[in-house]
Amino acid sequence: MTAAFALALPVLLLAFGQPIFLVFLTAAVVFAFAFLPMIPPEALHTAVFGSLDNFALLAVPLFIYAGDIMARGGIAKRIIELIMTIVGRIRGSLAVATIASASAFGAMSGSSVACVAAIGKLTLPSLEKAGYGRTFSVSMITATGVIDAIIPPSIPMIIYAVTAQQPVNLLFTAGILPGILVAMALSAYVMVRAHVQVIPLGEPMQRAVVWAAFKNSIWALFAPVVILGGIYGGIFTATEAAGIACIYAIVVSVFIYRELSWKELWDITMESSALVGQIMIIVAAAGAYSWLITTSGFPAKLVAFVDGLGLATWSLLLVINIMLLFVGSVLEPPAAILLLTPLLTPIANKAGIDPIHFGLIVCVNLAVGMFMPPFGLNLFASNALFRTPLPSLYRGVTPFLIIYMGLLVLITYVPAITLWPLQMMR
Repeated sequence: MTAAFALALPVLLLAFGQPIFLVFLTAAVVFAFAFLPMIPPEALHTAVFGSLDNFALLAVPLFIYAGDIMARGGIAKRIIELIMTIVGRIRGSLAVATIASASAFGAMSGSSVACVAAIGKLTLPSLEKAGYGRTFSVSMITATGVIDAIIPPSIPMIIYAVTAQQPVNLLFTAGILPGILVAMALSAYVMVRAHVQVIPLGEPMQRAVVWAAFKNSIWALFAPVVILGGIYGGIFTATEAAGIACIYAIVVSVFIYRELSWKELWDITMESSALVGQIMIIVAAAGAYSWLITTSGFPAKLVAFVDGLGLATWSLLLVINIMLLFVGSVLEPPAAILLLTPLLTPIANKAGIDPIHFGLIVCVNLAVGMFMPPFGLNLFASNALFRTPLPSLYRGVTPFLIIYMGLLVLITYVPAITLWPLQMMR
């Protein structure tokens, strides 16, 4: 009865359209007073603020801020221009360049919506002009934007690491190969699609043009080198890397490229702060709810129940994947991770699933959910940014959804894809 109430109340509040932070906070307060009267109110207050008292969590607002500056300060634009000059004269080169640009942007920022906005505004006019069609172009940008949730640094990975108490740098390392596989699979599809549509060939690669674009983007290219090189080289932590990324982005955008004025930088700061505030209030409220669920002993009972079903590991992973896809299609990744991680990680541990591998399964599922019809966050972002009707987007993202599903199965049932890079580093 207690467990059913704890899970049913948030679902009921969501059905009535309540804000997600209010859902978690209301559920925590009602659950505490109704079923855990022995817990003093001060403990709930401590759980709310204690959820934010984590050094690794500081990377989230910093990476969001750095990504916004890079998207609007000329760094992302120059990397995209360089990639487009390199791809050269192959059919589908512009679409491949778009995917490569999203992957490169993902190596600098963990914000999927920022990736959709930055990549879309820079590549959509060229894609339409090349004959790809608006629906296909916007759908590709929508689906490609979620690579940011898989390629490190990834905000969902950071939040999972904090919630599941796993090292952030190990999750980042485990995400390298899955991110590359996603980019390669999407590139192969768009090239085949370009041949079927007989898209005109791109401009042949010219050394002079590439060299000019390279010189123009040299400072932009150092951004992922500084961020990822510092993390994997053991020079600084992921949180410190996020802070350095912010400083680097400001220096390059304001003083070197001079594409941002101090007023524009202040506007970006305010916009990023508003987004960070939304995420952090969800983290605080969900932290209190998760703490109460754990204190009640429900996760242990859930593990015992699942263990009693006698499910094989493959069938357990199938059930978890279906659940994550469903939740990811209606909730933003941070909220979904905060809600489900305390419940699912004990089950995964009991089944002998590596916690780092399980973290990638969670993040990939929620990345797919971000553009899964009908409620995926990226669908609404693209609808607002590019004025593409949602029914058209639903049809357009379907082929990309099938590709992601196939890769999700591969990543889930072949742990070496996520764990091999860790073994190589060790």
